[in-house]
Amino acid sequence: MSTRPVPSGRVVVTGVGAVTPLGTGVDVFWPRLLAGENGVARVTLLDPSEYTTQIAAEVKDFNPEDWLEKKDARRLDRFIAFAVASATMALKDSQIELTDELREEFGVLIGSGIGGLTFMGEQHRRQVELGPSKVSPFLVPFMIPDMASGFTSIVHGLKGPNNCVVTACATGANAIGDAYHIVKRGDAIAMLAGGTEAPICEIGLAAFSAARAMSTRNDDPARASRPFDRDRDGFVIAEGSAVFVLEDYNHAMARGAKIYGEIVGYGMSGDAYHFTQPHPEGDGAIRAMKMAFRTAGLSPKQVGYINAHGTSTQYNDKFETMAIKKVFGEDAYNVPVSSTKSMIGHTLGASGAIEALICLLAMRDSKLPPTINYEVADPECDLDYVPNVMREAKVDYALSNSFGFGGHNATLILKRF
Repeated sequence: MSTRPVPSGRVVVTGVGAVTPLGTGVDVFWPRLLAGENGVARVTLLDPSEYTTQIAAEVKDFNPEDWLEKKDARRLDRFIAFAVASATMALKDSQIELTDELREEFGVLIGSGIGGLTFMGEQHRRQVELGPSKVSPFLVPFMIPDMASGFTSIVHGLKGPNNCVVTACATGANAIGDAYHIVKRGDAIAMLAGGTEAPICEIGLAAFSAARAMSTRNDDPARASRPFDRDRDGFVIAEGSAVFVLEDYNHAMARGAKIYGEIVGYGMSGDAYHFTQPHPEGDGAIRAMKMAFRTAGLSPKQVGYINAHGTSTQYNDKFETMAIKKVFGEDAYNVPVSSTKSMIGHTLGASGAIEALICLLAMRDSKLPPTINYEVADPECDLDYVPNVMREAKVDYALSNSFGFGGHNATLILKRF
């Protein structure tokens, strides 16, 4: 007979895990982020000398054998290993007991914007050099983005809803938002939800260099990611992951769980404008934020912090600023806005999850992370970007924006518990 509490319609975060360019594990990553440390440097995962962009924010302290069996650690693509590590940390942090009964109502929704790009590139090289018979039989399962969710569910025996989101750089936020709805409507007691990405490889660096979207400040990597600064020249590619345990409020309270915060609002929209450029009037971003406020039953005046998408590209930073001003009105000038991509680069499909985590930690500790490298004001980006130095501030509600190629927009609103 099931002992499941009646679904509450409320969804709380009871465990978190992260792999980032500033460290593996929240206890490592968070103090470095608050201190304004920089994770951007010359690429070491490959020889970058022939590429237009030669810098990235790499994860330096990750050993897959700490999280996976040796055989899997050697063969799995890095994006899958990051996801398993973050999910394992989140489960341990939540202290939830995975009984056979709970496993059937515990799901996984971890997205990736690109999937196994490194493994795919390696296997293509094998085909060209050695012939098609030398291509790994694991190419398809280790390449497809849903294997982050699939393999995580296998490792932990989680048999509830199992899904994957692929919405480019909005992926992590959409994954958390979609999992929030699954728990809220009672289709699962709990979900592992987040994003993961490992795009720093030959074809990844070549593709984004060809798109001319990345910074070419190769001689000064520490100052390359500079969101909202007048002299920004593109984003810095990065890798990493973040995963939450999202849990029904009643279930969490019944077991005495530690609660980081609550997901209270989720909005998403499409620009229907261009395959890479954001809408020039911020139309989709505005509608995503308004939807998040509507679902949360809140007004913009109640939000005390915004973690911006803030990529350090000319268009994104300008249009996101415009969208925030249209949604918040005069209050836009009173709410602190920071882009933590200034320190950890742009982790693409993982960014929305990492930045939602940052919102939770900012509310928990009453500390707002800075936007570093903010040196020259841009008259079109004229909000309070928490320039260069962490700020103490009590925040009850935080908003996180994520926007992706294809015109995908996602906004999460989180509440301090």
